[in-house]
Amino acid sequence: MEDVIRCTVLDASGTVSFVAHWAAAAALTAACSHDPATLDELLNASVQYDRGLREMVARGLAAFDEHNGAGDLSDIHQQLKTLPPKRTPVFRVLDTITREASLRPVRAGVVLFNLPAKRIVQIENTYDRLSHSGEVNYHNGQFLSVRSLPYQLPASWSIVP
Repeated sequence: MEDVIRCTVLDASGTVSFVAHWAAAAALTAACSHDPATLDELLNASVQYDRGLREMVARGLAAFDEHNGAGDLSDIHQQLKTLPPKRTPVFRVLDTITREASLRPVRAGVVLFNLPAKRIVQIENTYDRLSHSGEVNYHNGQFLSVRSLPYQLPASWSIVP
């Protein structure tokens, strides 16, 4: 996983951050064309653009919840302190340390998906600028295929910058 990007997703129940292959940001942008309100809705919509993203995040959150319970975040704090940013696991943003990490770019950058505000914020994106409409190549869990899938965000969504 060399060419990676951090994706941070905010919904009404909280914020989740993860590192994925660089094309994941485009797949999640295309998934926003389904107007998701929750992380689950976003990940379910992403399956038609990226076969492995939903499962990767679900497994990561299960591990996070198992090791970071009852207000004890020492496990994720240790991982964030010792692992290179591109190797950090999926985590929930629950304090200032995890918030800072959720906004820290990795190789291709960091993109914030603010679902309640219907806003995609390209904090840093050195791979490819995201847009309101376009095509994404389907990611089969191993690599991008030649199959292109069109998408169009609803007018209520914004992308900055």
